[in-house]
Amino acid sequence: MRKKKIPLRKCMITGVRLPKGELLRIAYSKDGVLSIDPSGRAPGRGFYIVKDTEACEKAKKKNVLFSQLKIPEQEGFYDQLIAYVKANGEENGE
Repeated sequence: MRKKKIPLRKCMITGVRLPKGELLRIAYSKDGVLSIDPSGRAPGRGFYIVKDTEACEKAKKKNVLFSQLKIPEQEGFYDQLIAYVKANGEENGE
C-alpha cells in the first residue's frame, strides 16, 4: 500500500510549512475582498496562515497580509481574523 501524500502549505505570516489541515485558509476573491475560509473551498485565490492569535496580532501590527498581496487594506479584517481564531479555540493548535 502506498502512503497518501499530505499536502503542505506555507504560512504567509510566519513562513512555516505545515500540513494543509493545520492552517487557516484566507480567500481573495476577484472582487478584491478577503474572507476567512474555514472550509477551504471558497472561490478565489487562497493563502494560508497559522491558527494562532499571536501570529495574527503580529500580522495586524505589520500589515503583512495586505502589503504582500499589494491590495488596499480592508477595515477591520485583522480584528475579524483574531476574533475568529479565538472563538473557534484554534489558538496554538488546540
